[in-house]
Amino acid sequence: YYSTHGHVEKLAKEIEKGAASVEGVEAKLWQVPETLSEEVLRKIGSPPKSDVPIIKPRELVEADGFLFGFPTTYGAMAAQFKTFFDATVSLWRTQALTGKPAGFFFSSSSQGGGQETTALTSITQLVHHGMIFVPVGYTFGDAMFEMENLKGGSPYGAGTYAGDDNSRQPSELELAQAFHQGKYFAGIAKKLKGSL
Repeated sequence: YYSTHGHVEKLAKEIEKGAASVEGVEAKLWQVPETLSEEVLRKIGSPPKSDVPIIKPRELVEADGFLFGFPTTYGAMAAQFKTFFDATVSLWRTQALTGKPAGFFFSSSSQGGGQETTALTSITQLVHHGMIFVPVGYTFGDAMFEMENLKGGSPYGAGTYAGDDNSRQPSELELAQAFHQGKYFAGIAKKLKGSL
């Protein structure tokens, strides 16, 4: 994952818990490298990065599946994550990630911030690597139709809204959807690995 203000990281931790709740599944968090300077991060009010390890592209080969999380920037993945994907060219050349399941989760500042367009524009990364897109669909049940409370996420993946000043934190419902996505995805990844 990549998290500027901590929202995506909170979703990632719930996804990890959900995935780890599936028997026989080991879930691990990685974050992609930061591309902004410390000065810029201070100016935008970004908190210090956590101690979650920084991933190198070659380490992707070790995993059986991926849930990639990032903030939405103008309806697309954040530049930090795009930079990471751009560094996977050697994996693309050998098609080292072909057949591996993958999905997405997001944070945006508003309901119109582009969580669904971010998924749609990010699928191209998976396609070129030959990965299998696994959306969460409507498997979260009635909570997918929540209308009384603000809730990020969609059939494309879990999500949260940060607000224009990044002060809003993920709600219990958004965190529950993230946990569900992790558990659901881990079940799919386990089945796919068992069928090989």
